[in-house]
Amino acid sequence: MRGQGRGLQVYAALYLLFLYAPIILLPLFAFNSGTIIAFPLQGFTTGWFAQMWANATLRTALTNSLIIAVSASILATCLGIFAARASTRFEFPGKGGMMGFILLPMVLPEIIVAMSLLVVLLGMGVQLSILTVIVGHTLICMPYAIAILTTAFSSLDKSLEEAAYDLGETRWSAFRLITLPLVMPGIISSLLISFTISLDEFIIAFFLAGNQPTLPTYIFSQLRFPKQIPMIMALGTALVALSIVLLALGEYFRRRGNARMGGNPTGGFL
Repeated sequence: MRGQGRGLQVYAALYLLFLYAPIILLPLFAFNSGTIIAFPLQGFTTGWFAQMWANATLRTALTNSLIIAVSASILATCLGIFAARASTRFEFPGKGGMMGFILLPMVLPEIIVAMSLLVVLLGMGVQLSILTVIVGHTLICMPYAIAILTTAFSSLDKSLEEAAYDLGETRWSAFRLITLPLVMPGIISSLLISFTISLDEFIIAFFLAGNQPTLPTYIFSQLRFPKQIPMIMALGTALVALSIVLLALGEYFRRRGNARMGGNPTGGFL
């Protein structure tokens, strides 16, 4: 048994090393004064971060990505609230198949989703822009939002709403005053995780953004120029740090919501 346990530990360590070693290299070269991505490191500098912020095209791409991520996360969460509420409170014919269909983008290859959306939008005569990217990102963020919000609504005690009805509250006022505050940690978690997914997404943005760059597409376009690589490393470091913070916050609010409603604060993303 000890041998099996040690073997599992070695496997886990190798797996984590394989998974995170490339990410660890990002900050190493982001703070390296040399322009060549190779060891040994030449010296410490923060100049690449200053160069990153001074780049006007990068700032435009960042602005576009923030607009897309905020819009997609809000839309996905709002639609997710409706879907999660319906799936946890009501029984109707075909509910299982319908929910499975809604969650399908979670398992479909993104390139298939992107190509399908591109064909449909061009067929409808829609001009590609950040609005079309918002539509695509809302589609791929919705399954994650629904998964998080379904957990939040499932943990909610129905008797609280019934008590509100008995006290004269309407369905809307009971939802606004009782249900919504109780599931708010799940809503915040959904917003943060959807924001992170949208901000980092490349394939759909590449197909649907037209001539308006987003942060991932800008990074991809700059990889052809060796002199830009250190700045891209700095940008990647900032994105990794932001993603970790947002995912940690999202998971914190998800677990807080589960604990608040007496659920088991396990599972999730962390």
